[in-house]
Amino acid sequence: QVQLVESGGGLVQAGGSLRLSCAASGRTFSRYSGGWFRQAPGKEREFVAAIRWSGDNTYYADSVKGRFTISRDNAKNTVYLQVHSLRPEDTAVYYCAASPLTIATTGREYDYWGQGTQVTVSS
Repeated sequence: QVQLVESGGGLVQAGGSLRLSCAASGRTFSRYSGGWFRQAPGKEREFVAAIRWSGDNTYYADSVKGRFTISRDNAKNTVYLQVHSLRPEDTAVYYCAASPLTIATTGREYDYWGQGTQVTVSS
């Protein structure tokens, strides 16, 4: 089992930045790829970003490329999502997840999920 706890969400004005963190415990998290997803009210959950277990390969949704950066610190069992130039349409609950695959971009490829952290962007 891997337990994931997100933090760092909040209310921010458009154009602002946040750093979301995902702290893992349980099995060796460094052997899992990490991912971030988000779900806005009334919408389906969507992929945001993913990172290989080693941190040397990342993948982003087109909507966040150039604004969001995913990274990880395996010594701290933590995955981060640095978000810049936030827009009102980025408002959502952000979830981190862990996958046994090398890298994964769909929700069904992830075995473990956190409870989510709310990001609200005001215009």
